[in-house]
Amino acid sequence: MSENAQSKNVVLVHGGFVDGSGWQGVYDLLSSEGYRVSIVQNPTLSLDGDVAATHQVLDALDGPAVLVGHSYGGVVITEAGNHEKVSGLVYIAAFAPDKGESVSSLIADPPPGAPVPPILPPRDGFLFLDRDKFAASFAADVPADLAAFMADSQVPWGVDALNGAASRPAWRTKPSWYLVATDDRMIPPPAQRAMSERIGATTVEVPGSHSVYLSKPDAVADLIRRASGA
Repeated sequence: MSENAQSKNVVLVHGGFVDGSGWQGVYDLLSSEGYRVSIVQNPTLSLDGDVAATHQVLDALDGPAVLVGHSYGGVVITEAGNHEKVSGLVYIAAFAPDKGESVSSLIADPPPGAPVPPILPPRDGFLFLDRDKFAASFAADVPADLAAFMADSQVPWGVDALNGAASRPAWRTKPSWYLVATDDRMIPPPAQRAMSERIGATTVEVPGSHSVYLSKPDAVADLIRRASGA
């Protein structure tokens, strides 16, 4: 879609350990400007299930949509973005896998000195972040009480979702945008830049933690506006 062909539908896809409520700041900004904003609530049991949940939202729309993903949500939009109604992809501090890649494979070999996400060993097939390290790793620039709430309200992230691999990356055929969070301690900023460059995305860099969608909703909304052609 060209940047002057405006899409007023926006679909927001959350990542692992959290749910869609974290998008409220972005939702409020765009909704107040007349965008039709939909939020996917991923089951986060498997990539296929999350793609199906995203397709269900897209199916209900009346026209083209910009599909936005945060963190693991980037894997979801990479696969779900092949839907005929998706006009463009926006990655917010997100994984942008190529064919055959998953979150598991993308984090398997971190560069020397890179922060290691405090993911606890699987429990009954699900993953959690260490509660005591959650704020520093995931939400260092959000209010302390909100970061504590996020740590205590984590959504179990299925190991099957972590291992879900992209089969047909939508960024190969759809225009893409990428927001790099320069203070991220979950996905190292150099890895974000490398993925953004690989997919040929229009890229912006914003000072922020992995929760940049919460702490800097204005910057996130601005990139979505650009992707929508506004």
